Amino acid sequence: MKSNLSTICDYRKGKVDVATLTHLSYISTENMLPNKGGITSAASLPTISQTQEYRKGDVLVSNIRPYFKKIWKAKTDGGCSNDVLVFAAKDGTDPDFLYYVLADDSFFEYSMATSKGTKMPRGDKTSIMRYQVPSIDISTQRRIASILRSLDDKIELNTEINNNLEQQAMALFKSWFVDFEPFEDHMVASPVGFEIPMSLKMVQINDIPHLLETGKRPKGGAVSEGIPSVGAENVKQLGVFDSGSAKFIPYDFASSMKKGKISGYELLLYKDGGKPGTFTPHFSMFGEGFPYDEFFINEHVFKLDFHDRGFNEFAYLYMQTDYPYYWLANNGGKAAIPGINQQDVNAIWIYSPENPKVQEFCEWVQPLFTTILSNCAQNMKLAKLRDAILPKLMSGELDVSDIEL
Repeated sequence: MKSNLSTICDYRKGKVDVATLTHLSYISTENMLPNKGGITSAASLPTISQTQEYRKGDVLVSNIRPYFKKIWKAKTDGGCSNDVLVFAAKDGTDPDFLYYVLADDSFFEYSMATSKGTKMPRGDKTSIMRYQVPSIDISTQRRIASILRSLDDKIELNTEINNNLEQQAMALFKSWFVDFEPFEDHMVASPVGFEIPMSLKMVQINDIPHLLETGKRPKGGAVSEGIPSVGAENVKQLGVFDSGSAKFIPYDFASSMKKGKISGYELLLYKDGGKPGTFTPHFSMFGEGFPYDEFFINEHVFKLDFHDRGFNEFAYLYMQTDYPYYWLANNGGKAAIPGINQQDVNAIWIYSPENPKVQEFCEWVQPLFTTILSNCAQNMKLAKLRDAILPKLMSGELDVSDIEL
C-alpha cells in the first residue's frame, strides 16, 4: 500500500536571521554535493536579512536540476536558500526513514519528470508532495533506516579519515617546503622571487623526465557504455569523483588511443573551461581501482606523470601552494577560452626530486595516499550497495522483520 509523500512530511516554512548563520550552517544549491554527497562549506552568505530555516533532522534537497541528486540530512539548525526544499518528518515518521525515501533514485526521477523548465529544470513543489511512498509502520521504518544508515556511517567515517590524512599531508608539506622548518642552511633567492634554502634546488618541470598529455573523445562525443572517460568536471581534488556524471567511449576507440590512459597515481590537471577572463586551477589523483580499474581522460584534462609515484603526490600538494596555483590561474585566464597549455605547465618551477628532503617526504606520503584512495574505492562500492538495496527495502522485497534494533 502506498500514499502521498505529504502523509509523512511537510515543507518547513519558518525563517531564520542570516546574521545567526555561518558558512557551515548556510546551505544553497552551490554547496550541496551531487550524487548524494552531502554538503561542503558555503563560499558566502546571502545579503538578505532572513532566509528559509531548517532544523536538526530535516532533509534538504536541491530543487534545481534534480538529476544532480543533491540531498542532505541536517545535523544542526540553520538556514538555506529558497532553491533548497526543506522536508520535516511528521509524527509517526522516522527522520532517517524520510531521508532514505527522498534519497531513492526513483524520487529524483519523479522530481525530474514533473519538473518545470528545460535549461534549468526545477521540481514542482505540489507534484513532489504527490510522490508515492510505502505505508510502513515506524518500527519497520527504523529497521530499514538502520541498515542503510550503517552503510552511510561507514562512508562518512572513511571520508573523515581521508580529510584528516590529506590535512596531515598538506600540513607537513607546508612545514617543510613553505616554511622550510627542517632546513638549517642559509636562504637564497629562488627563480620565482621568494627565498628558499640553498640546498633546496628548483628546476622547471620541463627539465625533469615526465609525460604530459591529454586524451580525447570520438566525434559525436561520449556513448552510453564502453570504457570510462573522465573529463574536467571530475578534476576537483584528491579522491573526489561524481559517478553520476560518468561518460564512456567505445571499446574499439579506446583500444586505438595512444594517449590519455590512466594507470593510477598520475597528477591530473584541469586544462580548460570556465568564464572568459577567469581560470580556476583544479588538481586530482585517482588510484587503487578508484573510480575505475581502467579509464581514459578526455581533451580537457592534462595527465602529468613524473614516472615516480611519490613525486607525483609531492607535485599534487605543491600545485596547491601560492606560486604554481597563481601561475596557472594567471596564464589560464589570458586565453579567449580560459585554459592552460603544455608550455604553461612545463614552465613551472618545482623543487628538484633529487633533493634528499623531497625524497624523504615522497616516501612518507605514499601510504597516506594509498589509504585515501582505498577508502574512496570502498566508499564507491558501499554507495552502490546502498542504492541497490534501498528500493528493495522500501518495497518489502528484502524482509527486515528479524532485524533487532
